[in-house]
Amino acid sequence: MNFMKKAIFTFLLSFLMISVFAQIESPVKWSYTAKKKGDKIYDIVITASLPQPWHIYSQTTPEGGPIPTSINFKTNPLLALEGKVKEAGSLKTEHDPNFGVDVKYFADKVDFVQTVKLKSNVKTNIAGTVEFMVCNDNKCLPPAKHNFNIALQ
Repeated sequence: MNFMKKAIFTFLLSFLMISVFAQIESPVKWSYTAKKKGDKIYDIVITASLPQPWHIYSQTTPEGGPIPTSINFKTNPLLALEGKVKEAGSLKTEHDPNFGVDVKYFADKVDFVQTVKLKSNVKTNIAGTVEFMVCNDNKCLPPAKHNFNIALQ
């Protein structure tokens, strides 16, 4: 019986250690808001906040470089997207010898802004996914996705 208790304890301890080390590192903190600009017009603001020394890549990072940030909105028949997603932040461009291209990135914070127009005076939501990649001076994390759902009122 004593052997069985030790075996179970060892198994549980091993499982706990694996769980702790298997947690995915995620330095990006996301926030999502809708700012009313006018009658039936909203700016959807998707904000990425990053601690030093992490950075996230622009939507316009060239091919051959890291994965650019992309934002995909689910179709909602009650609203229309106006133009493309804009970036608001301090854009940096520098040659990255690891990728062999000039990469475009943001450190600290960046807002991705999409203007939408409601087709009528209704309450609805806009949902979608942000796909992104972050790096620091020592490593890059695998591309990740975050889902969002923002109320428009």
